Amino acid sequence: MRHGKKFNHLGRKKGHRDALLKNLSIALVTHKRIITTLAKAKALKVYFEPLVTKSKLNTTHSRRIIFAYLQSKECVNELFDVIAPKVGDRPGGYTRVIKMGYRKGDGAEMAMIELVDFNELLLNAKSDKTVKTTRRRRGGKGTSVKEGVATAATATTVAEPVAEPKKSETTQEEE
Repeated sequence: MRHGKKFNHLGRKKGHRDALLKNLSIALVTHKRIITTLAKAKALKVYFEPLVTKSKLNTTHSRRIIFAYLQSKECVNELFDVIAPKVGDRPGGYTRVIKMGYRKGDGAEMAMIELVDFNELLLNAKSDKTVKTTRRRRGGKGTSVKEGVATAATATTVAEPVAEPKKSETTQEEE
């Protein structure tokens, strides 16, 4: 009987389930955001959040406990050196699960699980890579925010109409 067993078995035996959650935890520590099925994301949240709570106490004992769960020195160091100081003030709720829709092949409900305090770092990294564009006023007298940009824009618009009538004149001369 399954009295009192409230966690999701994920259709796997205990060893397979533990290996799955360990690998998902390592991926979450490494990438700060992963996409998986909704059931796995919810199970990972239950598995991973106590590890982050334990990592707030930077002791040898807590490092050994977390290493027993993750079995990756790089991830343990990342958890203690990067993640734990960032979430030190937060009293739980270190991960966020966002539903992403259904997978095309089998219709499984997909979800994205991410570390809450690292969302802004990912957004800032993406915004730095984008090309910065100048903003211009939309209406009015046609003035732009920067005068240097306005002169360059008007110079290109003046040059284009001059080039077009020359082409039309050459076609009229040929006829």
